[in-house]
Amino acid sequence: MNIKKYIIIAFSCLAFIGCTTNTKSVVPNKTEPVKQIEPIEKAQISEAPVKAESAPTKIIGAAKIDSVRKIEQPAETQEPERNYTIIGTGDIMPGTNFPSVKYLPPDNGRNLISAEVTEILKSADVTFGNLEGAVLNEGDSPKTKKYLFRIPEDLTWILTHNGYDVMSLANNHAGDFVDLGRKGTMRTLDRLGIEYAGLTECPQTTFVKDGVKYGFAAFAPFRGCKNNHLKSEMTGIINNLAKENDIVIVSYHVGAEGAKATHVTRETDYFMGEDRGNVYQIARDAIDAGADIVFMHGPHVVRAVDLYKDRFIAYSLGNFCTWGRFNLNGPNAIAPIVKVEVNKEGEFQSGNIFSAHQNYAHGPWLDAQNRAVKEISRLTSEDIPEAELIIHEDGRIERK
Repeated sequence: MNIKKYIIIAFSCLAFIGCTTNTKSVVPNKTEPVKQIEPIEKAQISEAPVKAESAPTKIIGAAKIDSVRKIEQPAETQEPERNYTIIGTGDIMPGTNFPSVKYLPPDNGRNLISAEVTEILKSADVTFGNLEGAVLNEGDSPKTKKYLFRIPEDLTWILTHNGYDVMSLANNHAGDFVDLGRKGTMRTLDRLGIEYAGLTECPQTTFVKDGVKYGFAAFAPFRGCKNNHLKSEMTGIINNLAKENDIVIVSYHVGAEGAKATHVTRETDYFMGEDRGNVYQIARDAIDAGADIVFMHGPHVVRAVDLYKDRFIAYSLGNFCTWGRFNLNGPNAIAPIVKVEVNKEGEFQSGNIFSAHQNYAHGPWLDAQNRAVKEISRLTSEDIPEAELIIHEDGRIERK
């Protein structure tokens, strides 16, 4: 074989080796499964183009794609944050077995609150009330005052059935059965899953509902309660809640009592020689410290409502569900349900007053005479004429 023939054969071999090498570089190895790329839904990817200079230099997973989408998504396509509703009601004492079981409602309170009222109470994101009495099945009290309230544990089903989320324990009847009663109340509310605050040992609470963090504190000028007269301590508690929560609700059991105590005087209220506070100033101190909603109770009658720094104030929510031993004559029988709508910063957006009324035959039922709306509207016009609120005949509350 001559040299020319050898050269031709050598070049042929090199050409063959080159072809097989190129083939391996594009054909997958059949021994390894081909990874499938999951399809990305259209909704997962922003329609807005991602700038080339901001694009990542490495492959990113689904979570990274989602974060890019959130950054690049036009603001007008994002869902706006919704508002939140908080209901406030006044004093609740559904029945006492002390000094006699005759002060308990019939059928364990099955017909105490009407179905229409229950529906309203359950319609809010958060529903609040003032629990006026100790939850305790039995036990004596060293106290000698005429009215002592001992609410049996099996009657507290009324609270959960009507949608209550949080209760104030800061009032002059929470300690009717001293420490035994306070511990019984806290134990029962813990079992029911209802938040509470206002006692010396539990002045405030924080809870989360539907992704919103709520702070709640309650005050009253009575032994065993977190005292509103201790202003620096009170405002410190509220301020700390405001730093840690989205919406802060503050409750006060303050003000003079009775049918003649319907007006906000802007001066210190006294009852039976006790300093019950200047409710007008107390509310402003609370809001200055960071409160978003102020619900007051204690006078057993309704008072005006107000707006201060875009925050809502109810100066007294009166009685609400008080069976057996409460005076239900005249204005004492008015049982308003006040529903406040706020944004996530706690700023007032709108509100509603629902008129309920109770008597000696039953607890709060809807009132065809609309007395709560009429009374709160009248008192607001007389006592807080500068309030930037309009109360309509149907109970709607709007800014002026």
